[in-house]
Amino acid sequence: MTWNIASAKQQFSEVVRLTAEEPQAIYNRDKPVAVVISVQEYEEFKRWQEQRKRPALSEMFDEIRAILIAEGAEDGIDLPPRTTRYNPMVDDPHYWDEPTEVSTHKTAT
Repeated sequence: MTWNIASAKQQFSEVVRLTAEEPQAIYNRDKPVAVVISVQEYEEFKRWQEQRKRPALSEMFDEIRAILIAEGAEDGIDLPPRTTRYNPMVDDPHYWDEPTEVSTHKTAT
């Protein structure tokens, strides 16, 4: 629901009561100037706002990489080659071969 400033002032308790149903917009000469919301919606907004302040995961990785490079790691994190488990892309010489065609006809039973 929308309110002009004068009616919102006169019926403030009603404006507050209706925030439980939906946000209440307040206008001044057909321009929106404020919105009254419930405490629950305000708390959700504050949580969302705090999450936006946190750096993105990619930004954190960039920062870690820069620290490692500054400490002497050539390209950030040095990872040894994978040797402890089977890697079909490397260990199977036929991994990249085209699949063989399987017979699609059914036999009568």
